Amino acid sequence: MRITGRFTPIVTVKPESIATSTLTIETPHRGFLDITADIRQFLRETEAQAGALTVFVRHTSASLTIQENADPDVLKDLMTVLNRLAPEDGGWIHDSEGPDDMPAHIKAMLTSCSLQIPVTQGVMALGTWQGVYLIEHRARPHRRDIVLQFIGSAAH
Repeated sequence: MRITGRFTPIVTVKPESIATSTLTIETPHRGFLDITADIRQFLRETEAQAGALTVFVRHTSASLTIQENADPDVLKDLMTVLNRLAPEDGGWIHDSEGPDDMPAHIKAMLTSCSLQIPVTQGVMALGTWQGVYLIEHRARPHRRDIVLQFIGSAAH
């Protein structure tokens, strides 16, 4: 069986702007931190209109994801899954920074260090219940750097 979809009208823009900034987040502990508002602010300040946004975390024990932002139980369940997949008592060899060190690397590998998000009419083309999250995989506070880069057209 072949299923066909429908396209909205295709919009073509010539990239005329590349804007880059680093967002620094002080994480309080392990968990999901919603950074959607920070990214929206970046897009407003760059006057982004249409193009592509890259979000990249510069660490190996933290990661990024797009996930539901309506029911906080989703994030709790996702953290439970990550902890089951990479428990602190897993008998890891690498533990130079404590028992959460290697599990944090595994969790970061299983999720993502970068996201590519389309930007249309100046906003991220996220779904109704989607938000962008930094996931801190370490138990103690950390300073995390997230590089944001928009490539596309901007208001002048």
